[in-house]
Amino acid sequence: MPAERTVATNRKARHDYHIEESFEAGIVLTGSEIKSVRAGRVNLRDSYAIVRDGELWLINAHIAPYGPASRQNHEPRRNRKLLMHRRQIDRLAGQVRERGYTLIPLRMYLRNGKAKVELALARGKRKYDKRRVIAEREAGRQIERALKERMRK
Repeated sequence: MPAERTVATNRKARHDYHIEESFEAGIVLTGSEIKSVRAGRVNLRDSYAIVRDGELWLINAHIAPYGPASRQNHEPRRNRKLLMHRRQIDRLAGQVRERGYTLIPLRMYLRNGKAKVELALARGKRKYDKRRVIAEREAGRQIERALKERMRK
C-alpha cells in the first residue's frame, strides 16, 4: 500500500485564489464517511474552513453517502472538524481575521490509512488576475507551438 494517496483535489482553488501557504490537518470522520473517502467519492469544490470557538471546521465539503451503510449513513455536506495543534489554529485564526485571508482545502488524501486535508491560506484573485493568467498560459502555448513548428522545418 502506498504511503500517501490523493483522493480529491480542488482544482478551482488555484484558479480563484493566490495560495500563500499550505498546512496539513487531520479530519474527524464517521465510519461510512471514511469508507466513502477511500472509494474516492469526495468533492472539495465549494468548500472552505473556518475557525469557530477555537476549533477548525471544514464547511461544505461533499462526501457522498456510502451505499452499503444504508440507515447508518452520514449527511453528505455536514460540517467536519479538522485537527491541528492549538498554536497553528490560533495563528491561522489571526491571519484570517487581521489580513483577510481565506482557508481553502486544496486536496484530501490518505496517509497510512488516515484521511488528511491540505489547507491553504489564500487570498482571492480579482477577475483581471484570472484573465491575465489565462492570457499568459495561452501565449506560452503559442510559443511552444511556434518552436515545435520551427523545429520540424
